[in-house]
Amino acid sequence: MIPDIFDVAIIGAGHNGLTSAAYLAGAGLRVVVLERNGVVGGAAVTEEFAPGFSNSVASYTVSLLNPKVIADLDLHRHGLEIIERPAANFWPVDDTRSLLVPYDPVARRNAFASFSSKDADRLESYDNELTRAVDVLRDLITRTPPNAGGGILELIKAGTIGRRVLNLSLADQRLLLELFTASAADFLDRRFENETVKAAFAFDGIVGAYAAPSTPGTAYVLLHHCFGEVNGKPGRWGHAKGGMGAITQAMARAAQSRGAIIRVNAPVERVLVERGRAAGLVLKSGEIVKARAVAANVGPKLLFRDLIAAGDVDPETRETFLAIKTGSGTFRMNVALAELPDFTSRPGKDLGPHHGSGIVIGPTLSYLERAYLDARTYGWSREPVVEMLISSTFDPSLAPPGRHVASLFVQHVAPKLPDGRSWTNAHEREAFADLVIETVTRHAPNFKSSVVGRQVLSPLDLEQRFGLVDGDIFHGQLGLGQLFSARPVLGYGNYRMPLPGLYLCGSGAHPGGGVTGVPGMNAAREIVKDMKRWRSKR
Repeated sequence: MIPDIFDVAIIGAGHNGLTSAAYLAGAGLRVVVLERNGVVGGAAVTEEFAPGFSNSVASYTVSLLNPKVIADLDLHRHGLEIIERPAANFWPVDDTRSLLVPYDPVARRNAFASFSSKDADRLESYDNELTRAVDVLRDLITRTPPNAGGGILELIKAGTIGRRVLNLSLADQRLLLELFTASAADFLDRRFENETVKAAFAFDGIVGAYAAPSTPGTAYVLLHHCFGEVNGKPGRWGHAKGGMGAITQAMARAAQSRGAIIRVNAPVERVLVERGRAAGLVLKSGEIVKARAVAANVGPKLLFRDLIAAGDVDPETRETFLAIKTGSGTFRMNVALAELPDFTSRPGKDLGPHHGSGIVIGPTLSYLERAYLDARTYGWSREPVVEMLISSTFDPSLAPPGRHVASLFVQHVAPKLPDGRSWTNAHEREAFADLVIETVTRHAPNFKSSVVGRQVLSPLDLEQRFGLVDGDIFHGQLGLGQLFSARPVLGYGNYRMPLPGLYLCGSGAHPGGGVTGVPGMNAAREIVKDMKRWRSKR
C-alpha cells in the first residue's frame, strides 16, 4: 500500500540513491525513489547501443564499490558478479615499446624495470607510501565530516581521526600533507625518473579531473583511486558481469526487498517547501509526492540551480552552491568491434592479457600535460588521453560471438567550447570522436576498420542525459577546496543541506565520486539519526 506521506523521497535512482534507499528502508522507513529515466542506474547503466552490442553507457569499471556496501546490501545474493581483470593496465608507448602491468609483484617489477631499473627498485617504497596513506584515511571515507571550520584542518583535529594522524610519524604526516596539496607531477617527480613510469601513475591523478598532472591537488585524485578492491583483493580492478547496470539492478532489488518503492519515468520538477522545510517533491507531471525528508542523488549545483526555487534558500547560500567547480574534461564513447585491436607494440589479434586490461593511450607525463593545455586553449586535446576497456573479453554476453565491445573514456575536452563553438553542434562531437578513433589506430592499425558501431557522449550529452553538470562525473571537482568538510561547500559537509529536511546523498557529498555507494550509505545513516530524534520529539 502506498502511504499518503513517505518518510524519505529520493531524487534519482543512480547507485547512491539506490544505496540510500536500501539502508533507509532497512531501518524501517517508508522510502520512495523518483527516477526521470525509464530505467534505474543513472550513469551506472547498461544498454544496447548497436544491434547485438551492449555496454556500460557512462561509468565503466569496478574497483571503488565499497565492500561494506556490497555486504550490507547483500548484492551478490541479488545477482552481482564481479570479474577481475587479467592485468591492471597496458600502455602502448610507440611502435615497439609498451608497458603491461600485471598484478603479480615480481612480474610488475620486471615490467617497470624494462623502462627504468631505478624506478623498479623504488616501486615497493612507493606502494608502501600509498598503502600507509590509504590505511590512515580508510576510516575517514565512511565517517561524517565535522560540519564546520577549516575543512581538512578541522577534520584532522576531530576525534579518532585526529588522534590517529597526530600519532603518525613525522614522515607520514608530511606524506599526507603532500598528497592533499601537491600535484601528481610533483609527487611523482620526487619518486621516479622515467616519463612513462610517471605517466602510468599520473593517469590516476587526472581521471575525471579537468586538470593537468602539474595542477596542485591532483596527487589526492591519484590517492582517491587507490581505495579500491575487487572480491577482497586491494588494488584490483574488475568488471560487473552484464555491465555497470548489473550493479544498480542488484541495488534496486536490495532496496525493493526491504520495502522501498522505485518509480521510473518520474522526473522531478522541484523540491516542495512548506513552512521553511523540504516537504516532498513536485513532479513534472504536476503530481506531488509528500515526504518528511528529501534526499537528493543529483549534483549539488544542479540541485540548487534547477530543483530549489530561488526564494526558498538564502541568496548568498544559493550562490555558494552555484559556484561549485564542475567539469571533468571527459568525453565518453562505446564502440562495437569486428575484431580485437592488433597493437604494433604487442602484435596479435588473439586474446591476450593486455586486451583485458585498462588500455591507456597516454605514454608520457608530458603527453598528459599537453592534453589538458590543448583542451583549455583549443577546446579539445589534439592528442587525447584514452582509456579503453574491452569488456567483452571477460564478459562475452555483451557482444555477438567473435565480436567485441569497448568503452573509451577520453580526456581532455572543455565542458564548454571556446570561440562560440558548442557541443550542441553534432559536427563538433563527431569530429572529436573521429580523432579519438584515429588516436587508438595509431597504436593499433586495424582499430578504425574494425569499428562497426559507436555511441558518443560529449560533456553536454552527459549533462542532459545523466544530470552531470558540465559533464562532471564526480558531481563536483575533487580539489582541496571541495573535499571532506568542504564537500559540497563548507558548512554543509554532513549531508544536511541549508534547507531543513533536505539531504545530499550523491557523489557531490563526502567522500566524492566513483561508483562507491559510500555517500549514499553515509547520508542514510544521518537521515536515520535525524528521523529518530524527530520521532522522539513527537
